[in-house]
Amino acid sequence: MVNQLEQNKETVKAFYGLAFNQNQPAEAIEKYTGATYIQHNPGVADGKQGFIDYFTRMANEYPGKKLFFEHVIAEGNYVVVHTRQAWPGDNDWATIDIFRLDDQGKIVEHWDTVQRVPDEIKHTNGMF
Repeated sequence: MVNQLEQNKETVKAFYGLAFNQNQPAEAIEKYTGATYIQHNPGVADGKQGFIDYFTRMANEYPGKKLFFEHVIAEGNYVVVHTRQAWPGDNDWATIDIFRLDDQGKIVEHWDTVQRVPDEIKHTNGMF
């Protein structure tokens, strides 16, 4: 049996992959979120419909966009993902997303921070 932390990590990866990589945000919301979806990203409207509208628009504006999971960490009801996002015609982006899941394992809240991957960095460590 998969423990709850591992299940939460898999839920978040499936949710974000379905919405971002497969361009099916409505299906992701239906399958993986709880009764509410609280959004903290200032560029995305609150709630389930705000998420669907944002990712539908991004799929239309950036066909071929892709999300790559670099690190996935879980503690309690929280899952943190460190991702690289490739946006055709734009730079890659490094993101940290925090998801809170309810006691039924459904996603109910999201925070993120986003940083453009620069062409040059002052060290050899990379961003991922």
